Amino acid sequence: MSFFCFSLHSRIAKNAMSMLKRFDVGAQISELYVHYNARVAWRFEPLQVGIDNFRRGFEAGLSYGDNDMGLHCTFHAVKNSIFSGASLRSILKEIAYYLHLLKSYKSEITRNYLLIFRETVSLLIDNGQATSIEATPCVGDLDDPKNKLREAFFRHSAIRCFWLGHTERCRYYSEKCISCTNSFGQGAPTAYIAKFYHGLNAIDLVRKGKNARKSREVIRAAVASIREVATTSDWNFTNKLRLLEAEQQSLTKCHCQSIALYDASIASAKKSGFIHEQGLACEKAGFYFMRVKNKEKALEYFQQARECYKEWGSSIKVDFIQKELDGLNE
Repeated sequence: MSFFCFSLHSRIAKNAMSMLKRFDVGAQISELYVHYNARVAWRFEPLQVGIDNFRRGFEAGLSYGDNDMGLHCTFHAVKNSIFSGASLRSILKEIAYYLHLLKSYKSEITRNYLLIFRETVSLLIDNGQATSIEATPCVGDLDDPKNKLREAFFRHSAIRCFWLGHTERCRYYSEKCISCTNSFGQGAPTAYIAKFYHGLNAIDLVRKGKNARKSREVIRAAVASIREVATTSDWNFTNKLRLLEAEQQSLTKCHCQSIALYDASIASAKKSGFIHEQGLACEKAGFYFMRVKNKEKALEYFQQARECYKEWGSSIKVDFIQKELDGLNE
């Protein structure tokens, strides 16, 4: 779909949403919030705006008695919070609040989504050492194409493996996630975010000399896909595009281009408030400078990465970067 078509659809959708203030649409309001923010708004608005709107949809759903749709908004709000780099501790508290409500408002599908997300957040904070809970998601038969949870399960499994550096497992889960993304999911930001992680992971696989030919195809597809979506969603995806391009250029040893693209990714992530991806771009730049034997610049970027991860609330990433800094300082 062209930029013009997306722009036209966005204006129509925005005008329709603005009418909510003039007309009482009652129980339909939660459903409108879900469809607008999950399908349209993220193309032209920051993911952070979607978080607030999903929370409004949640409150409206419970107020009007549309509990199912209101609760449906909760996991969309949490999902956007994770992908926009919100404070991990804050996300954990919000999930706890929603899980407490689900003791009264029964929704097994919402509970399982939230538990999947919670496992990801817990791992990113401290690998679950002090933040895990006994409750685990019941994901059912992952081979069943009608299973609504399997895409989220595979996506979050890939994300966890990516941040822990498990490249082969990340590749496996990424391919599973992409293969089972349905027509609705293909138009959601999570589909592109999955491709972003898949592309970065493929670059790491190329560096390790694993599945080089196939991995290069994944990289090209990821760059093309993120470049396309960044034309209509600059706020949410330009930083991701620049990081993919930086890492891709680093494979060809284009020094000047790589540095400029790393810095562009860092600046774009900072502008968008994606502290986790700002840290990731700094981390990748740090490793780049380690490979080209520039210790001073590597230290500079790793120190920036550490501060970003500290603000995000990820102890495992802070500890990981600190080990790299300690090694460089020896």
